[in-house]
Parts: sequence; structure tokens; C-alpha cells
Amino acid sequence: MNFEGVRIAGLVLAKVGNPSRDEALQTSKQVLKVEDEDQGMLSSIFLRPFKGLGMQGHRFHHHTSLEKHELNECADSILKDEATLLERGCEIANRLYSKSNHPNIKSGDLCIALVEGIEVEGEMKKAICILKSESVTPFLSISSKDGDLQLLTEHGINPEKIDKGCLIVDHFPAKGYYVLTFDRAGSESRFWVRDFLSVVPISDAALLSKKVAEMAVAAVATTAGASMEDGGDDSPPWEANRAASEALGYFKDNKKFSLAEFEEQALRTPEAKAKFAEERRRMEEDEGVKIEDEFDISQRDVTKAKKMMKSIMKLDTGVELRLSPKAIEQKVPVIENGYDEERGMKFVKIYYKRDLAK
Repeated sequence: MNFEGVRIAGLVLAKVGNPSRDEALQTSKQVLKVEDEDQGMLSSIFLRPFKGLGMQGHRFHHHTSLEKHELNECADSILKDEATLLERGCEIANRLYSKSNHPNIKSGDLCIALVEGIEVEGEMKKAICILKSESVTPFLSISSKDGDLQLLTEHGINPEKIDKGCLIVDHFPAKGYYVLTFDRAGSESRFWVRDFLSVVPISDAALLSKKVAEMAVAAVATTAGASMEDGGDDSPPWEANRAASEALGYFKDNKKFSLAEFEEQALRTPEAKAKFAEERRRMEEDEGVKIEDEFDISQRDVTKAKKMMKSIMKLDTGVELRLSPKAIEQKVPVIENGYDEERGMKFVKIYYKRDLAK
């Protein structure tokens, strides 16, 4: 997508409280028009969070029909008829307010903007930008009055610290639009992503490569004797990491994913295959991500799964071991573990040629 030359056609504003704390909802009574001299600055602020590479595309999802998805219907109305921006924008604010009952959800300022001139695959598209700021920042300004200078203190929204946002692009409307979203509280925030937006990731090569690689790491690591999630210390982490590294080798050696080949070459054991199948069912049911039997592999996104590998081993004797992928990938093992019967303690033996820290 190209954001150069975009302009904001109109704004609807709201202050969204938390109903559980008896905080009110206040919405605009009219659409705010942005002056020409402010277009460049405001459009840059509004769209800046969505310019980063690697953002996962989402789409609106409803278990029965998109026609019953409130936010999809609001977006559809606004994008087809600009005159509905105020009415539908207030409905969006009302939806957010109704989903803000949890005591941990903060009140905040909401901006709903209709944006024009976004270039998508060579075509100019409209979009709806929704931003929520949950904190105000104090700032100082120096102004001139009666021939002298004075210092003023004010509070406002810091453009660098907008907490939540989404961009609903008029692209693939029949499939639930193309939606980019972010939440500084967490990339998979249930409140913002699931409760308010009700979106699911678009199953493209990037997403499938990342998810399948992560499931593979979890499956082989668990069956190797050490779970990546519970941090258990029954087995040393390098055993699980070595199994995970071998599984990820499948992605490195292939351009296309085949489930049958993957199970045979990467998962190997019945236990790992069963664990992978369990994770696949959970992801398809809970996250709405359909795992295809075949897809193109995105090497960049497979690499992200390596972050799941446990890299630090903390021992009760005060010793910490930090593992790098290089230590696991050695053709001849450089780490051994065992049990000393006389001391009644486990031990780790490390082979090396020289100390690189000297």
C-alpha cells in the first residue's frame, strides 16, 4: 500500500469511558472537516502506525454471516456513502463502549477518520482509520501576548503513543475487507482484536509459514521432553532446541509446504504428529486460521519461530547458561548432560576450543 497523497475526508470524535466504572460515552454532533493546511500533518499521524513492514492482514469474521457483523456493516455503509460517516461513526464508538466493561480497560479518546487516496495494487482506495488513545501527555508551549512571552501548559494526545488502532481498507469487501490492526497492550489483545473488531488473520503464505513453524517447534519440543511454554527443567533445553531446529530445517530446504512430507520428514514420531494435529485443530477453532495442506513458504516468517526456543537455563546453584542457535546446530554435540550418583546432582559438560570473550 502507498499512503502518499492521501487526505482525510472527515472525522468523527468520541470520548469512550468504561461502563463498569459508570463512565460516559460522548460522541461528535457533526463531522469534523480537516483544513487543507492540516491535511499533510494529520494524515501522516493517523497512518504512521500502519506503514511498518510485516503487519499481518486481517478480515472481519462472523460465525454465521458477515451481514451480522456490526463493524463490517458500519464500514460498508461509510465506504459506500460518505454521508453516513457521522451516524455510523457514532455506532462504532457505541460498539467500543459496549465492549469496554472489563475493569482493566482504560477510557480514552477515539478518532474515526474516512481516508481517501490510498493506493492498493495500483488502484486508489478509501479506508476507515480508527485510533484510540488511552493517555494524555502534558506539554509546554511558548506564546506571545501583549508584547511579551508566556509559558502555557496543556494536555493532549501524543502521536507517538497512540494505544490502539485499525485501518479498514476498501479491498476484498465481500471477504470482510482488508484490515490492519495494532494494540500496544499486546498483538493478540482479546479486547481490541476479538471483542471489538472481531477479525481473524488472512491465511497468506506469511501467516501460514509462521504459524506452522511455531506449531512444529512446540510439537517436537514437547515430545522431546521439554515444553517451550512451561519452562520445565526435566530435560535440558538444548535437547528440545535440537529437535526444533531439525524440524525447522524442513522449511529451510523447501520452497513449498506439503503436510504429508512435513509430517514424515520433520515430525517423525507419532507423539509429535499427534501434538501437531492437536495444535492445528486448536488454531483453526480458536483463531479462525485455516491451515492449508500446501502453501508457499515464507522464509522470513519461519525464522520468527526460533524465538520460541528456550535460550537460558537457570540452575539452582546460581549458574545461568545462555544458549545460541550455533551451539545447537553443531554437527558434533558440544553439550552433554548427566547425573552424578555420588553427589546426587545433575551436571552439564561443555566442550570448547577457546574463550571468545577474552
